[in-house]
Amino acid sequence: MTMKRDLPETIDAGALLQLRQLGISYGAGSAGERCWILRDLDLDVQEGEFLTIMGSSGAGKSTLLNLVAQTLQPSAGQIAFRGKVVGGADMPADPGSSRQIGYVTQDDNLLPWRTVWDNVMFPLTLAGKPSASEVERARRVIDQVGLTPWMKHYPHQLSGGMRKRASLARTLAYGPPVVLMDEPFGALDAETRAQLQADLLDLWASEKKTILFVTHDINEAIALGD
Repeated sequence: MTMKRDLPETIDAGALLQLRQLGISYGAGSAGERCWILRDLDLDVQEGEFLTIMGSSGAGKSTLLNLVAQTLQPSAGQIAFRGKVVGGADMPADPGSSRQIGYVTQDDNLLPWRTVWDNVMFPLTLAGKPSASEVERARRVIDQVGLTPWMKHYPHQLSGGMRKRASLARTLAYGPPVVLMDEPFGALDAETRAQLQADLLDLWASEKKTILFVTHDINEAIALGD
């Protein structure tokens, strides 16, 4: 039996992202009768940290990222960002927490009718007319991932590794302080995967982002996590 603890009225702002007694379940009935995927999860993520989350298939890794991104509603607990509670079982979901959280999924999800440049600019254009500084940032990020010569190419003209780079650039272009990554390199060959891991560490060092990276590969977890 899990003992229920009272949630704190205030959240210590020492960590950038905090999870308190977070859980998600399905089924009917009381808490004890429901099937819990995750339960009573506490986690503090510091600003600038590269945190790797490892587990076997079906352990709830992707579910955890979806809870943090608020594309799933938790059944219990709270999510706090910079000390402010932004999500929880009794709060309406705010996917992306007002552009504070970016998400790189297992699939690149590039829009096939848009070029690399248009895909990277898509989140910015959704929010309105991009400023000159935002356009310059998008160009810089594309250059950082090595896709400047392919800016006018469409997704079907890119290799798998290049599509992953474009997906990462699209997320970084609008500057979210937290980036969630759900096994983004899992489908790539070993050589491409190793190169993208090295490139990601370079980007992390230069962009100073906080990254939560899900993997089931212990070597990848050790190589990337700080």
